[in-house]
Amino acid sequence: MKLATWNVNSLAVRLPQVLDWLSAQQPDALVLQETKLTDDKFPAAALVEAGWQVVWHGQKTYNGVALISRVQATEVVRNIPGFDDPQARVIAGSVAGLRVVGGYFPNGQAPDSDKFVYKLGWLQALQDWLRQELLQHPRLVLMGDFNIAPEDRDVFDPIAWAGQIHCTPQERGHFQALLGLGLSDAFRIFEQPPKSWSWWDYRNLAFRKNQGLRIDHVLVSQPLLAGVTACGIDKLPRKNERPSDHAPVWLTLAD
Repeated sequence: MKLATWNVNSLAVRLPQVLDWLSAQQPDALVLQETKLTDDKFPAAALVEAGWQVVWHGQKTYNGVALISRVQATEVVRNIPGFDDPQARVIAGSVAGLRVVGGYFPNGQAPDSDKFVYKLGWLQALQDWLRQELLQHPRLVLMGDFNIAPEDRDVFDPIAWAGQIHCTPQERGHFQALLGLGLSDAFRIFEQPPKSWSWWDYRNLAFRKNQGLRIDHVLVSQPLLAGVTACGIDKLPRKNERPSDHAPVWLTLAD
């Protein structure tokens, strides 16, 4: 099986790129973040016409998530149950014997902001829900734009980013807490090239200079760990005309 996550930063703009990537890569499931479309504007027909099944959770202008799959997802959940949140950030569904959870984690803006407080509360709610979700669905994959660089090696300039948003001890602590639930960072199972990023700012020629962060992740539960055969970042879509600022992150699992 092949699974992937991609923050597309507007599906209205990036739909042709998503369709091209799906056709070329043929994943079993792809979760999207920042679709930035209300539910009624979601381009489900175009995806179905291309042979895909899709469920989504949208919001005007901001956020928005989707789960695209070969077979129809079941037991679909939108947002974190029991957590009152007007922002569309989570989509979960069961696909071919796997529980796939896609998340667009809050950015947090700055460590001294109300948005940072919201981020920490959201992260705690996610952790509490996933603890229960793992009991019901031991074969679980959590994918998405986490807006957290877990370690200094996930940042192109760790000194400049020290204590900044995405790199605070609080955010990194929550990432470790997710691992503490029995999840593993699939990218770090394997030897990876140094300076491997999934996001590059549009400004200052960041992609050309390879000045980025690894903030998009795939976490797998313990029962899946032995079956993980590869995990990587596909930088090619970042070279597209009008690209997203994020690249897809993919995972392969043995049958």
